[in-house]
Amino acid sequence: MLADQRGLSLSTSSSVACEAYVAGCEAKLTMYPGAIAAFDRAIAADPGFALAHAARAHALLESGEAAMARASMAAANACGTGLSEREASHVAYFDRLVCGDLESALAALPAHLDAWPHDVMVLSTTAFTNGLIGNSGRAGQKRMLLALLDRLAPSYGDDWWFTAHHGMALSENGERAAARGKIDRSLSQNPANPWAAHARAHLSYEQGEAAAAAGFLTSWLPRYPREGALYSHLSWHLALALLETGEAEAALRLFGDAFAPAVHSGPPRGRLNDAVSFLWRWELAGHPRNHEAWRQVCEFANRAFTRAGLAFSDMHVGLALAVAGDDAGQAARSGEIERLRRAGRYPSGAMVPAVTQGFAAFERRDFAAAIAALEPLVGELERIGGSRAQLDLVEFTLVKAYLDGGRIDAAQRWRNGRNRGASLPPIAGLGA
Repeated sequence: MLADQRGLSLSTSSSVACEAYVAGCEAKLTMYPGAIAAFDRAIAADPGFALAHAARAHALLESGEAAMARASMAAANACGTGLSEREASHVAYFDRLVCGDLESALAALPAHLDAWPHDVMVLSTTAFTNGLIGNSGRAGQKRMLLALLDRLAPSYGDDWWFTAHHGMALSENGERAAARGKIDRSLSQNPANPWAAHARAHLSYEQGEAAAAAGFLTSWLPRYPREGALYSHLSWHLALALLETGEAEAALRLFGDAFAPAVHSGPPRGRLNDAVSFLWRWELAGHPRNHEAWRQVCEFANRAFTRAGLAFSDMHVGLALAVAGDDAGQAARSGEIERLRRAGRYPSGAMVPAVTQGFAAFERRDFAAAIAALEPLVGELERIGGSRAQLDLVEFTLVKAYLDGGRIDAAQRWRNGRNRGASLPPIAGLGA
């Protein structure tokens, strides 16, 4: 019987379909271009290949093509006869994801991976910071992800893909020495691995090594395809490092060239999050507002995110609406989130509306109101989703509110208590 890249059997008799499926999985796992095209080749060779339809569905979902993803998932379900137990569970899991039943998918995840730990396509949906666990809205979700990867580590051994994600999870939980060993090992095994490059960028951020991050990413990015799904997000990391080292104009140029919404290589959520967070950090660092860039970002946010649903993206939409002065839009989205919360469909609860209220108050220069909104949330920010580096957007806003609101003592306490790196965060006035 034919098998996938980790030796799991596949219910297809076509070697052409198998080869194309494996190629698509490798592209999808490593964020290189060509995954959907490879799955299309697999389906053309064997229209009844359920796992190829399911993989295509999830790739489309990640690209923001929800309707096409549901159609592809329906095709996978229609091919459900004659599957092995593992494949049937695999298809059912992706059906939950594509249909938006994330709580059910999260409940099914541990049993599936306990039974088939090498089902890397299932693991890949949650192995990274913004995956299924990372967007679960739960307190302690970073520790939950690390516990899962710790449990699976013996099954993966020295696998470079797994090791990169394991290193990233260790970094997000403050275990930096262990993280560095795994990230360096993954890069040495596969220097072209964008997940390891991403983990290295995060670890450098955590350790306050902005110059090292800038040097690494400047040398690494040219080897990765411009259309690779992580290219623009890694460029965002480079821009943050440049902001921190005082190369602000270079950071702004990089924004326009590599990760503004019109040129971003990633999915819609990445196009939103990277652009909004950079432009806001640019201002927190003391630089003037780029009105045209914000106009384009706000237009994209309103066009691409017409409904609330994913907390991390909703937070960035809320910030864009605050910058635009769209109080009505912000109120409408907060009301929608509240309705989802009451229906049990918004796990992070009222955190996103509270954060966006803080952003709006800061934008109005009502620093006391911004502090009152943001200060109680700092210890629970992981519930919104995103990495520690990404969630610094909220903490940096709070610190700038302290400074501009005359609460110098509070800003100093925050600076003295920050244990993530030796360098000073790029917040105007903090150095004084």
